Amino acid sequence: MTKPKILIAGGDLRQLYCAQSLAGEFSIKITGFDRTAAEAFPELKYAELPENKSFDCAVLPIPALNHEGYIHTPFSSEILTADAVDEFLSENGKIFAGRADDRLRRMLPHREIADYVNREDFCLRNAVPTAEGAVQLALEELPVTINGSEVLIVGMGRIGCALAEILKGFGANVTAAVHNPRGAAKARLHGISPIPTKRLNGNYILVFNTVPKMIFDRDMLSRFSPSTLFIDLASHPGGIDINAASELGIKTVTAQGLPGKTSPVTAGEIIGSTIKAMINEGSDDVE
Repeated sequence: MTKPKILIAGGDLRQLYCAQSLAGEFSIKITGFDRTAAEAFPELKYAELPENKSFDCAVLPIPALNHEGYIHTPFSSEILTADAVDEFLSENGKIFAGRADDRLRRMLPHREIADYVNREDFCLRNAVPTAEGAVQLALEELPVTINGSEVLIVGMGRIGCALAEILKGFGANVTAAVHNPRGAAKARLHGISPIPTKRLNGNYILVFNTVPKMIFDRDMLSRFSPSTLFIDLASHPGGIDINAASELGIKTVTAQGLPGKTSPVTAGEIIGSTIKAMINEGSDDVE
């Protein structure tokens, strides 16, 4: 039986490790990477133009598109367009993309596009390496230990809950900023104290934001000490007014792209196993 052909198109190290993890069961080729960027993966072959219309599916990165509307290719000096990826796909070829937005759907209206980032299995597995990477960033930036420090987590979703467990292990005094009783209940289940977001003040050394909406505007930031470190884990455009924070002398770290930057092997394997599950399910999640 012929192995399904998968094109890994663009992305960072996560996508290369994703390709590597899928190579045993599928026929894998890559595009959107400079040759030198993938030299550590000699088993991965590049898709060439004569292979157009031959791939059963394409896997796009997280995010699928950059700000200019091209496929996100941080490891390539060349532009990769959605149309170029489309040329590699068979007539019924599908696209699996990370954070696929309306731009991609408008570019390829004839294609079925599944967003693997929205799957529960991906989100649950990805939360732990994301939280670990966030704590690693904090350790690099803070002038004090996390142990014994007052730490705030904004949002008790998957990443917030993973952060709570890791920070408790470090001996931090953890509080969760929540919007509703459900968030408060989740905080208590994880053994940390909840506080309504509107009642926040500046008694924290470290703040992790996981909520993808503007929480920390100038008014909210003014309640915090300039010595507070803010790490924003929310997807673009984040939840912190970066300009206001700079004017107030507050240090912020935008940590989008975790865990690809801190644990790309694990992150790539998570993407790979998610894609494999979606293919084996017959792509029931395709929208």
